[in-house]
Amino acid sequence: MYRLDCAIWETTLACNMNCKHCGSSAGDARKDELSLEECYRLCEELAVEGCDLVTLMGGEPFVRPDWKQISWCIKDLGMDLGYVTNGLLVPTIINDLTLLEPLVVGISLDGIKETHDSIRKKGSYDAVIRALDLLEEVDIQITIITTLSKTNFKELHKIKDIISERKINWQLQIGLPFGNFDPELTLNREEFYASAMFITAEGLNNKFNEIPVVGAHCYGYHSHLLPNNKNWKGCTAGINTIGITSDGSILGCLSMGNDKFIEGNVRDRSFSDIWNDPNSFAYNRQFSRESLGENCINCFFGESCKGGCNSSSIHHTKAFHNSPFCFKQIEESLFEAKRYRKETKWLKQKGVKI
Repeated sequence: MYRLDCAIWETTLACNMNCKHCGSSAGDARKDELSLEECYRLCEELAVEGCDLVTLMGGEPFVRPDWKQISWCIKDLGMDLGYVTNGLLVPTIINDLTLLEPLVVGISLDGIKETHDSIRKKGSYDAVIRALDLLEEVDIQITIITTLSKTNFKELHKIKDIISERKINWQLQIGLPFGNFDPELTLNREEFYASAMFITAEGLNNKFNEIPVVGAHCYGYHSHLLPNNKNWKGCTAGINTIGITSDGSILGCLSMGNDKFIEGNVRDRSFSDIWNDPNSFAYNRQFSRESLGENCINCFFGESCKGGCNSSSIHHTKAFHNSPFCFKQIEESLFEAKRYRKETKWLKQKGVKI
């Protein structure tokens, strides 16, 4: 038996933006999204399975007309409530949010004003700042979410300057090449590692009461050098977290972004039946060392790490348990290259032709 801790629920695919890095390619609502009554039943089943936190996202969750009813149902059933939003509608719903008392509101901020607006749309940066002000005024916990690409990863210090005086958390995640995201903008491994060094440095700074900065599950793993990135225990998709699409499909993680990873639909089977089916989420629940891909099969930490973030692994290598974004791998390849250059230089000095 697996206990469900967290559900990430795309309540609608409708959105008031058309972001360049959106993995969902959001814009219009899906055909035949769950009705309010179906959402109520799903909330009840999530509660039965012991779910602690339901995070509503989209699209843009506040575009859905009955978002308040769904939110109150979650709260009334004793589960914590969270949101991921672009912030545009926060001024119009701040009173509702104050009453709902969500555990956290995640707001996307992807760069300085010019960069953020170019990724999302003109005026969206100012809307984010306004939303942050309003949420802080009513003491709602905020997490800034920054999706990193070649467009913005060099702006991390500038983003920090924008938000450093606020009582918020900051989560960094890497853009994955699916949906609207241009694969050419994906960070390479060296850029990825540089962003991890930034997180580590800010983690040390946080000892002096600066802003907490964390990496999402796509960050890792088992670094020799970065102290807060050592003990990754594997992808949690289908173990204690799930993703729900707006038409009722159940996946281990919404970032997998492919219908072939759908385990079932709540219109065809109850959520409890899908969750407790021994054949569901087999890629994680039936994991063994033999499941590891070529990047990870010979790694000492393979059985505990399970090859890193499966969404990252799938989108970059077309296989589970094979993430190329591994600190241990990157550090070893960087240091091996450095040692090779040093030895080559020494041999040339000795007159050896290479």
